[in-house]
Amino acid sequence: MKKALVCGAGGFIGGHLVKRLKKEGYWVRGVDIKEHEFAPTQADEFLLLDLRQEESCQAALTLPKGQLDEVYQLAADMGGMGFIHSAECEIMHNSALINIHMTHQAAQMGIPRYFFSSSVCVYRDMKPGEPEMTEAGAIPAHPDNEYGWEKLYSERVALAYARRYGMQVRIARFQNCYGPQGTWQGGREKAPAAICRKVAEVEHGGTIEVWGDGSAVRSYTYVADMVDGIFRLMHSPLEGAVNIGCPQYVTVDELVRTVAQISGKKFAVQHVPGPVGVQSRNFSNARIESLGWQARYLLKDGIAQTYPWIEAQVKAFREEKA
Repeated sequence: MKKALVCGAGGFIGGHLVKRLKKEGYWVRGVDIKEHEFAPTQADEFLLLDLRQEESCQAALTLPKGQLDEVYQLAADMGGMGFIHSAECEIMHNSALINIHMTHQAAQMGIPRYFFSSSVCVYRDMKPGEPEMTEAGAIPAHPDNEYGWEKLYSERVALAYARRYGMQVRIARFQNCYGPQGTWQGGREKAPAAICRKVAEVEHGGTIEVWGDGSAVRSYTYVADMVDGIFRLMHSPLEGAVNIGCPQYVTVDELVRTVAQISGKKFAVQHVPGPVGVQSRNFSNARIESLGWQARYLLKDGIAQTYPWIEAQVKAFREEKA
């Protein structure tokens, strides 16, 4: 039985990844600074540890007997665009510490395979209609935010340790991920969850606020597709960064219309000032697709799974406050 460590198992993607690894027959240790907010962990063992501290990384990687076969490093201080633009120092400080200590300790302890979750935020701003950007397009570097700069630096850290220690490192650059059991309120939620929440809260004929003019272009990747990409990449020969994202690109206004269609509600949209990020994204998924991976969920399919879950959270929250 293979043994895996999932760092960030109390988070959205990490929690889903634990479930996938268990289905694959793994023994799984989950580690996070907090327990999962929405679902009890399915990990065989769950440790509450602050991975900003080197001794916590050592503890996470140490087994009573034997050694871990795989480490999935998803732990980070992160959130949606509002959080990314308001917590630059926390993101740079906390996430860099986690990645410096975890990568160093994993290499020192002889971990065979190491996965690092990066982000398409490492890329520059793009204009609508630009040709697809491959992974090599991240250099020369010009990320739009400090979250992207930290991710790019941590990629370099992981690759440097791979060269020196022979650790097999796999790096995925995530496009926007969404689905059930993710953060949906509080300021750290991403755009699909935020829009689903606003639509669930609004009355028929009401108005929701949307940051920016609605023209920004994004790809939204359903969590089951993302986890499948992670698993395939970890067990592949692909070195260097690999984009994982749905090939369907939509504007923010199209995202809102999709949520409206799934909800069955009619409402007005008021565009208001707020952090939007880059104007456009358009990335090549050729490397991950070379492994047989395909996005199975287009936006409408994924929102059909996500909106009812967030609608239920909104209803439960209101009943609790009543």
